[in-house]
Amino acid sequence: MDTSTTYCYSLTEYKRLETVEVMVGSVGVGGTSPIRLQSMTTTDTMDTADSVEQAIRMIDAGCEIVRFTAPSIKEAENLHVIRHILNDLGYNTPLVADIHFTPNAAEVAAEYVEKVRINPGNYADKKRFQKLEYTEAEYQEILDGIREKLVPFIDKCKAHKRSIRIGTNHGSLSDRIMSKYGDTPKGMVVSALEFVDLCESLDFEDIIISMKSSNPIVMVQAYRLLVAKMIERGKVYPLHLGVTEAGEGEDGRIKSAIGIGSLLEDGLGDTIRVSLTEEPEEEIPVARMLAERYENRTIKVPGFDYPLPYNPYDYNRRKTREVRNIGKDNVPVVVADLSHLNEIKPAHLYAYGYVYHVNEDKWTIKEQAVDYIYVAKTAINFELPGTLGVICNASAYDGQPQTFPVHSSSNYGPDKKKHETLNFIEVNALDLDKISEIKNVLKTDKTAVLFVHAQAENTIYGMRRFFIELMHQEIDVPVIMNYHYHQINHEQFLLFSSTDFGSHLIDGKGDGLMISAHSIESPVQITSTAFGILQATRTRISKTEYISCPSCGRTLFDLQETTALIRSKTNHLKGLKIGIMGCIVNGPGEMADADYGYVGSGKGKINLYKEKEVIKRNIPTEKALDELIQLIKDNGDWIDA
Repeated sequence: MDTSTTYCYSLTEYKRLETVEVMVGSVGVGGTSPIRLQSMTTTDTMDTADSVEQAIRMIDAGCEIVRFTAPSIKEAENLHVIRHILNDLGYNTPLVADIHFTPNAAEVAAEYVEKVRINPGNYADKKRFQKLEYTEAEYQEILDGIREKLVPFIDKCKAHKRSIRIGTNHGSLSDRIMSKYGDTPKGMVVSALEFVDLCESLDFEDIIISMKSSNPIVMVQAYRLLVAKMIERGKVYPLHLGVTEAGEGEDGRIKSAIGIGSLLEDGLGDTIRVSLTEEPEEEIPVARMLAERYENRTIKVPGFDYPLPYNPYDYNRRKTREVRNIGKDNVPVVVADLSHLNEIKPAHLYAYGYVYHVNEDKWTIKEQAVDYIYVAKTAINFELPGTLGVICNASAYDGQPQTFPVHSSSNYGPDKKKHETLNFIEVNALDLDKISEIKNVLKTDKTAVLFVHAQAENTIYGMRRFFIELMHQEIDVPVIMNYHYHQINHEQFLLFSSTDFGSHLIDGKGDGLMISAHSIESPVQITSTAFGILQATRTRISKTEYISCPSCGRTLFDLQETTALIRSKTNHLKGLKIGIMGCIVNGPGEMADADYGYVGSGKGKINLYKEKEVIKRNIPTEKALDELIQLIKDNGDWIDA
């Protein structure tokens, strides 16, 4: 699957990938249909009244496809009741059954709902975190066994004109796939395409495919690989996009936008589900904002006629030189835009992570403290903390005209001393003709850093094109990315900025970022968003990361309440990853790269994990948080707040 010099989609213009259309009841997915919005109920499917009421709230919010969990035959049977009640109330929205482990429940569900989601990792395969060796004959024997169990289900789908989603999850790949491919994007793609091959061999093609992961980098790579492989095979099925276990609030929106938004920018995606640890109807407005950005979009930037200089299916950070704390192996820097201020006082820096204590004449630096501030022409008349750099217009620095417009000094204060002066070269992402000029400057100037800004109407395409040209010409100068945002609301700001910056960071591009949005957002929010984007792309860790599922009918405790409680006790543990999972379906796998896990194992019971290993089983819920904290302490990862 070596596609290292080609993309499976357009690099320099927005062009939605043409997929076959699959009908989910009366709703078309793929083809020329709009991007469909969907979500999943969090109720017990056997609680008919609650399930119907929640489904109606979701539909009224704009949900076009509603999914229910069906862990056994009895839940699959009750979908018949739910379907009839919704129809009687005038709601004909297509319903989906979510199946894990139980092929017989899938067969029953196919009689009553318009689509059935099956997971290749556990439909008829095993997931026990065991490393096994298979001969080719043994591997094929297992596939033959899966086909045998799939036949009656596919026959039901044909008879009732149902569609299916082959829903691969990074956290629930079978031991068979893991043993051969590991928990890799390639393993996810192979897992899905094995089931596609089985379905096609049974003359069934009403298929939608998903490649979900809680890690946006893995998720994006898996979808790209899948599309490349489907194009090679000659049939491209519709794509259901989602970042699983994205979490709640701002963090959940940022992570979802980075994964889903990056793929939508690529022209990929026919239906989306934003998985938040919130009420399912609250997911729909977020999904709508992501999808609406691509309605009637026409964007095109200059193309190129040489091989792509990086592999879009594997993460490799762009190689750059080191300029003080920027580039090479340094984490991406955060630059705060203060250029709109006519006067800057110590109090202004509080929003950017610096607290000045007047009586003691000293600074306290927070974990999420910016590395530079851009002040344009505004003078600073007080001493700054030594870790904070200042970027100002060159003419404001020393009064002399410069070839390029901005300068920086880490200790630029009242004394005007030029300590560690850097040359920040400002350039528009579409000014490709300036790259040759910049290349000449870099031959003698080892302090240069590019400050690249992109116009909003070009979104990621201009910036991506600029990076491609730099890499093609083998220019290793560090790049700080800058996007400007105006006339959008708070939710749009979170989603759009996460998409714009995140799409480059997950491809290994960008040595820093500056978000310019002072007309619509507070400085505190802008700073929080910048660090949130870096955290979600795993390029700079500045806080605790929570991998929490969105809840469903399988959930064994109140996820929203529990997640909030765990956060309140552990949010000071910088760099620690804690998985909070409602049940064991995807829990241990999706949180496999978490340091600790809190997973529902039964009613009122919790299992605690250290990485993939269960350490404590069946702890009463009321004691589980204290036990989790003790487990963290026992392993030396606890610090007092």
